[in-house]
Amino acid sequence: MARFVPDPDGSRTETVCVPCGEHPGHVCEGEAFTGTNSWHRVNSASPGLEPALATGGQGADPSAPGRAIFAGGCFWGMQQHFGVHPGVIRTTVGYTGGVEPDPSYEMVCSGSTDYAEAIEVVFDPAATSFTDLARLFFEIHDPTQKDGQGPDRGRQYRSAVFYTDESQRIEAERLIGILRGRGYGVVTEVVPAGRFWPAEEYHQDHYAKTGGISFCHIRKHRFGDRTAAEFGPDVKNDLKDSRGRGC
Repeated sequence: MARFVPDPDGSRTETVCVPCGEHPGHVCEGEAFTGTNSWHRVNSASPGLEPALATGGQGADPSAPGRAIFAGGCFWGMQQHFGVHPGVIRTTVGYTGGVEPDPSYEMVCSGSTDYAEAIEVVFDPAATSFTDLARLFFEIHDPTQKDGQGPDRGRQYRSAVFYTDESQRIEAERLIGILRGRGYGVVTEVVPAGRFWPAEEYHQDHYAKTGGISFCHIRKHRFGDRTAAEFGPDVKNDLKDSRGRGC
């Protein structure tokens, strides 16, 4: 349970956890991210915080931005697709699923941790949905490849949905059931979201900076009931502009 307290100078409103008194975030207004022009900026890893406030679950402000976390191989290619999807406010590539504090690219890429390269997607629920994002996720990587994606091998490249609330878990498992019913041997893990650590700045928006194109994330319309225009443009495979990265 949370209460909302204006800062002493009146410039913004603090979110305060009633049971423990901690201050996990703020109510943000005037940023034009949602139709109501207000949303909650909250650290979802804060202990004692009611999950609905941080994750968009039952009881949360329906106009607040949604949050989804996916892992599906190299996060560069994932960001290239999610970054142009209508309704996405912002994307951040990073690491999640491990326990060591402050993971680095070198640490994760060594394969000695349980971290996965992942992407955090913040979206406007009035313009898109977790279902749309999850469908896109299952179509831009191979969910049947275990602990790897294309030439990138290792548990850090596993396929996973890190759900932030129970509704995301149920929907991810429903979509997996549909794909399995169509003959796909999906190995995607569906696990609770833990702390998400943003990757180093040079990894953010990599292909937008370099002009390259991902060859590990080629759109395959596995659900077959929506057009490319509804999810954003396909990214074509152009090996002249793509170079395998690996570790």
